[in-house]
Amino acid sequence: MRVLLIGSGGREHALAWGIARSSGLGELHAAPGNPGIAELAACHDVGVGDLAGLTELAVELAADLVVVGPEAPLVGGLGDRLSAAGIACFGPGGDAAQLEGSKAFAKDVMAAAGVPTAAFTVCDTVAAAQLAVAECDGNVVIKADGLAAGKGVFVCSSVEEAEAAIQACLVDRRFGGSGARLLVEQRLEGPEVSVLALCDGEHVLPLAPARDYKRALDGDRGPNTGGMGCISPVPELDAAVVDEVVATVHEPVIAEMRRRGMPFRGCLYAGLMLTRDGPRVLEFNARWGDPETQVLVPRLAGDLLDALHRAATGRLAGAKLEVRAEACVSVVLAARGYPEVPEAGAVIEGVDDASQLDGVTVFHAGTRRDGRALVVSGGRVLNVSAVASDLAGARERAYEAVGLIRFDGMQRRSDIGEVAAHV
Repeated sequence: MRVLLIGSGGREHALAWGIARSSGLGELHAAPGNPGIAELAACHDVGVGDLAGLTELAVELAADLVVVGPEAPLVGGLGDRLSAAGIACFGPGGDAAQLEGSKAFAKDVMAAAGVPTAAFTVCDTVAAAQLAVAECDGNVVIKADGLAAGKGVFVCSSVEEAEAAIQACLVDRRFGGSGARLLVEQRLEGPEVSVLALCDGEHVLPLAPARDYKRALDGDRGPNTGGMGCISPVPELDAAVVDEVVATVHEPVIAEMRRRGMPFRGCLYAGLMLTRDGPRVLEFNARWGDPETQVLVPRLAGDLLDALHRAATGRLAGAKLEVRAEACVSVVLAARGYPEVPEAGAVIEGVDDASQLDGVTVFHAGTRRDGRALVVSGGRVLNVSAVASDLAGARERAYEAVGLIRFDGMQRRSDIGEVAAHV
């Protein structure tokens, strides 16, 4: 099978790493890729925003399957373009991708499907948002309605914090048009988890649960980021709870999307909070998570490519994707200035040494080549993932590998998996 993978981050490197292990793979191509992906695939200099160019490339390659990593091209309709060209795409069409592209749309779908989620108000003006905040005494979560690269969520504990979030979105327009409309949500309490599932428009194949760490600093302090690390499995989520989530979240949403004439094919990511009243949906993503993919793919024992192709072509019924019993912990190494204004250009050393440790894989997220040197090119630079028999062992291996990697201004959290490793 000839496969084209779209994207350039750590998620895409992990997907390439998993796809490359399939016996059904003939050729693997990527656009635009990164230095890590380039070790596994032929990379093509076509950006993720060039939908026409990506479609043209897929046609030129006679791709049997296109796997779309990031959300923006999905929301922009890349899946529709590929479908019109007769090419199978792992990833929803633009209408179905609204589950991530518009939080208000996702809430509407959840309401219609009876999916448990936080109470919310959609606000288009500062006055409306302030009123919604006042009704909850500032104990709210404020979300930009559109895509904001994982940074458009403000967890507030006071009216003052909420006012600052409203100012950032509606007045300062920090997120452009994505923040022109806000959701003011009831703030829920409990641990967060992610449950991802492959979907073919009708059937659902759940993956192992994972937990990412969104705050920039140890102890879940500092600003929200795209994710500073991840673990899988999650001690609080046994198979019965995962089954409950799939039955009360994924399956009703897939059925509702099909009812609306927007069949969802791809990966439906449910970000959940485990409240005292049961799991509640915080958000949906219309693609594999980042950094969840970097712990989920290393745990897979089954054929990832076969499962992706089945989802893209409506053949998931009866499919299985086995998961190893081992645990995986991934630590993000970020650039100086992340998540606000990351600095690029620092030379990275030690990746090869870290990769040689047993059970360790280093996924490239924001890197590029400058001659022979590997340098920083993005906010989240590397994902150091380690597999071991349990979370404590995986955490120890991951941080041992982290200790071998160096670049100027390197940021990391030191507590990824710390509590879970001792559960």
